[in-house]
Amino acid sequence: MSGVSSAEKLRPKLDPFYRAVESVLIGQRHLIDGLLIGLLSDGHILLEGVPGLAKTLAVRTVARALHLKFQRIQFTPDLLPADVVGTQIYNPRTGEFTVKQGPVFANVVLADEINRAPAKVQSALLEAMAERQVTIGDASHPLPRPFFVLATQNPIEQEGTYPLPEAQVDRFMLKIVIDYPSRGDELAVLDRMGGLSTTTDIPPVLSTEELEELRQAADSVYVDPKVKGYIVDIVRATRKPSDFGLDMAGLIQLGASTRAVIALHRAAKVHAFLAARDYVTPEDVKASATDVLRHRLVISFEAEAEDLRPDQLVRQVLDQLPVP
Repeated sequence: MSGVSSAEKLRPKLDPFYRAVESVLIGQRHLIDGLLIGLLSDGHILLEGVPGLAKTLAVRTVARALHLKFQRIQFTPDLLPADVVGTQIYNPRTGEFTVKQGPVFANVVLADEINRAPAKVQSALLEAMAERQVTIGDASHPLPRPFFVLATQNPIEQEGTYPLPEAQVDRFMLKIVIDYPSRGDELAVLDRMGGLSTTTDIPPVLSTEELEELRQAADSVYVDPKVKGYIVDIVRATRKPSDFGLDMAGLIQLGASTRAVIALHRAAKVHAFLAARDYVTPEDVKASATDVLRHRLVISFEAEAEDLRPDQLVRQVLDQLPVP
């Protein structure tokens, strides 16, 4: 099967997924696309938005559409690392310790309100996200494959939250910001979800084998060397804008990491696949760049004084950098 026929023939397999998820989530196509980009490129996703914008519902709905084991962890200030990864339990009859696995041993893990837990618990999730394994006692235990962490968080300006450390934030492939829906979408939500008998249950529509087939097809999407160079230049421009002739001196304190290059490359390939194409265009890169980079930039005090946000700085890079 050629690259073109692979993209064109396999992309329609996602149509039942879109129909099932959009029967619950209204007006959230960008969010659904972002979650699919993570699922098809083996990346973790961070969702941010104020309470009540269906972040948890979105993750739970996507997980229900897949034939995968799903676990939800509600992060709270009193949560312990053992509540996430598991612990050793002593058996007085045998005099031995047995391992009780935590909820992180699943294919899809919803870390709900991840920034409401202290740093110790957040760090416990870091090894799982980075290494696909956890350490309990003196032994390491591999996590099931595939393994995705889909985390939600409230903005750090909200009371009772702990900002995620940069090391953990960088482990998320994408950060998707959810804004308020339009008036028409909210009316549709009211019509569909306003009754007491409303259900959000959907049947699984994608098997594990189909998901793996789609992941392989997305991974085989062609990226021209010029587009690869464009991806690298975008990330490097966040580190030293002056080297690329960008007038952004003193606005970015710390640019994106090399991991961002890999994430943007993978995200652009899946974005092209979702459009039923077997090749990546610069527009695929641009469409993915903000979600990949916004949480990886540390802006300076000067940028904050000018009320600039990472999204705006990423947009400046994309607008000013030459496109191949």
